[in-house]
Amino acid sequence: MSLDTIRSNARLQIVLGLLIGIAFGFLLQKGGVTEYSVIIGQLLLTDFTVVKVMLSAILVGMIGIHVMKARGLVRLHCKAGSVGATVVGGLIFGAGFAVLGYCPGTAAGAFGSGALDAAVGIAGIVIGAGLFARLFPYLERVILNRGIFPAETVPEMLGVRPAWVVIVVSILIVGVLAMLAGAGF
Repeated sequence: MSLDTIRSNARLQIVLGLLIGIAFGFLLQKGGVTEYSVIIGQLLLTDFTVVKVMLSAILVGMIGIHVMKARGLVRLHCKAGSVGATVVGGLIFGAGFAVLGYCPGTAAGAFGSGALDAAVGIAGIVIGAGLFARLFPYLERVILNRGIFPAETVPEMLGVRPAWVVIVVSILIVGVLAMLAGAGF
């Protein structure tokens, strides 16, 4: 199956998205990050399972996207960021996380694993997304476009080739993972 076939077939994209989402939820559950006690342990700095899973995912995803882009298999469509959007997004995410104890991905994975408390969070996510969509024109005009970042990507902002950012961040991530393993986390 060619990439052009996938790109031109909306139904296939939906099916692939669903399958990848199921696999993602399965891996979150197997990694233990859908357990409320693990997430609370992370917030209390007593259990670093979430950090290890996230850093591993960032490492694999970053290298994978870089390789696929270098081979012409994907095109990145970056959207300029801003201080306003980052602050609003961080506040919404942080408030939801603080109230629920799950992030959106772990809430879905926890609900799929049978944690009924996560259903409340999923309902909140749906309601919050609806409110945000309704308020988006106002928020975009007043807050979200404040303090536009000078570049769309970190390599552009630093004026370096993307490979250098991938290499440096990869070394940092591997170092943090090694440090956590050495410390018994």
